[in-house]
Amino acid sequence: MSLDFDVLTIGNAIVDILSPTEEDTLVKLGVTKGMMRLIDAEEAERIYDMMGPAVEASGGSAANTAAGVASFGGHAAYIGKVATDAFGEVFTHDIRSQGVHFETRPLFDGAPTARCMILITPDSERTMNTYLGACHHLTVDDIEEKVVAAARYTYLEGFLWDPPAAKEAFRKAAAIAHAHGRLASITLSDSFCVDRFRPEFLDLMRSGTVDLVFANKEEAKALYETHDLDTAVSCLRRDCKAAAVTLGGDGALAFEGTELVSAPASEVDELVDMTGAGDQFAAGFLYARSRGLSLAEATRLGCLAGGECVGHIGPRPAVSLAQLARDTGLKLPA
Repeated sequence: MSLDFDVLTIGNAIVDILSPTEEDTLVKLGVTKGMMRLIDAEEAERIYDMMGPAVEASGGSAANTAAGVASFGGHAAYIGKVATDAFGEVFTHDIRSQGVHFETRPLFDGAPTARCMILITPDSERTMNTYLGACHHLTVDDIEEKVVAAARYTYLEGFLWDPPAAKEAFRKAAAIAHAHGRLASITLSDSFCVDRFRPEFLDLMRSGTVDLVFANKEEAKALYETHDLDTAVSCLRRDCKAAAVTLGGDGALAFEGTELVSAPASEVDELVDMTGAGDQFAAGFLYARSRGLSLAEATRLGCLAGGECVGHIGPRPAVSLAQLARDTGLKLPA
């Protein structure tokens, strides 16, 4: 059977472990409520042993986007590194169960599977403790040419732009995509990533290694070290072929060449959790563009998916995004 994907995403393969937690447990752990920190394997084991009943599921920014594409009814594939351990099995089973193609060879020797232990206090505040482990061992050998060649868009999460081997893996994927007439894209992921990798991100754009850039307004401004969004967007239009910028409650804007469009944010009954909103915006936008919808239609579908995400806890869709689009009257690809 020949492969055919709308979107291939590449990123940090992380198991999310979500557990309701009392405030005094955070005190015992010695962590500050609401913070996000990187931890080592020993600290990961210590926290996991102190956690109560938890929900374990595949996570990571790019994996969230792949799940969103699948929820729209699209064909999604994912490349990311897990280990041959229990958490690796959890990640693999979970992402495949959502209809995402995932066949990356696991790490047999070395670091265990990455995990993010998310402690949720009664006020819904999330305290995140992340051990990166195996996910930072992605190499060029993990990039399958047949999978990249079969995907209309290849999408990298900026969080993975850290290990040198992972950088080379993405450059290889982008080259394969272009050789087969496909497109490569990246999300800047976080202002912290932008500050660390600004020259490299700009080079990816200016060299044509990436065809499409995703950012939120803070990341876009950080990229060009400005406080003015209009200035940042003007610079983006100079430096890259296409981009989509999310604007929080003001929706999103997108451009390709000389075309510039915007879309309002979706109406949300209650803002519950912003985690994953950008990931789901990218899912809607990429799915729409991969199937030939216009820039404006893609931006609206992105806003729909991002709006659904902020209405509940968790970075994945809680309902079928395809059905939600139909119920909302938005155009879906044939």
